[in-house]
Amino acid sequence: MKVHEFQAKEILRNGEVETPRGVVCHSLDEVPQALKQLGGSVWVVKAQIHAGGRGKGGGVRVVQSAEDALGAARDILHQPLVTPQTGPEGQIVRKLLIEEGIGIQSEIYAGLVVDRSSQRVVLMISPEGGMEIEEVAAATPEKILKTQIDPEVGLTTEDASAAARFAGVPEPLIEKAARFLQALYRAFWDNDASLAEINPLVVTTSGDVIALDAKMTFDESALFRHPEIVKYRDLDEESPAEIEASDAGLSYISLDGNIGCLVNGAGLAMATMDIIKLYDGEPANFLDIGGGATTEQVVAAFKIMLRNKQVEAVLVNIFGGIMRCDVIAEGLVTALKQIDTNVAVVVRLEGTNVETGRRILAESGLTLTIADDMDDAAAKVVQAARS
Repeated sequence: MKVHEFQAKEILRNGEVETPRGVVCHSLDEVPQALKQLGGSVWVVKAQIHAGGRGKGGGVRVVQSAEDALGAARDILHQPLVTPQTGPEGQIVRKLLIEEGIGIQSEIYAGLVVDRSSQRVVLMISPEGGMEIEEVAAATPEKILKTQIDPEVGLTTEDASAAARFAGVPEPLIEKAARFLQALYRAFWDNDASLAEINPLVVTTSGDVIALDAKMTFDESALFRHPEIVKYRDLDEESPAEIEASDAGLSYISLDGNIGCLVNGAGLAMATMDIIKLYDGEPANFLDIGGGATTEQVVAAFKIMLRNKQVEAVLVNIFGGIMRCDVIAEGLVTALKQIDTNVAVVVRLEGTNVETGRRILAESGLTLTIADDMDDAAAKVVQAARS
């Protein structure tokens, strides 16, 4: 689950991570009062959408007068903002964050992620603040320090201090920067986050260490422990299909291709998209129906997927472990009989009750293509999409 920058900063402030003072505005009428509340003579007007690269898209403006602040707000608010992460259609900006200006001495990148291979949280830090960490990793990987954190100990003062020194924090501020990083880790850990990214973390001209920007995402499987974070969910930032899928207990993400994917298990779903690409096809979605989907969920999944008018063929790729192949087959038959579609459907079934599942499909009267394995399935669905 994603949250807005201003929401991430609320979470961080609750965890004693210092951030700039800011006010959220939903309309132009609120801007003058926000400036008055913040005081000063320099402000930053920031679009609030669930996408990175806002600055590159013109969604972050530094202003030095009330007139310029209103002009920036007018240009951004209620307008589509196109960034490298929104696609060409952009995302409508419904909220602005107006923050006090900060005197910046240096910028640092700091991020926390879960490393699946070591099964630990990793602190990544770099003196190249303000840049995309992927660009730094590709061009100058030696400028990124990665520190694995023992969950029984947490981020130690020693490791936090070493990270701060690596990032170029002046020695008199090392202790303050270390406390910042430790507080950031506690906020990450205590809230079951999957990502916390501060880019940039700044050392100010007055000697403070502040999260100038903040991005956080959270493990949806742990949200039952955090009703206060669930309240941050912004349905305006999600597509109707993704909202419907979430309500049905499905994991769905729309993509730009023309081959729909209905798969059980996130790992198999990723592998399915990979093999479609290997055969020169383009997946239209990520769709994980989970390990225990019902017939009703399979029907819902198909309806959601086929509402995408770009879909020209569908690959159903199921390994029946917990999920039985006959349940998938029944759901697939029910869905296709309810939906009037000419989209070609390729089915690959393996695992529990696979023979029963194949018999259900064969006796359904539907025009389906059965595949023997994943290679066969990918080849057939790519060909079906082309023809």
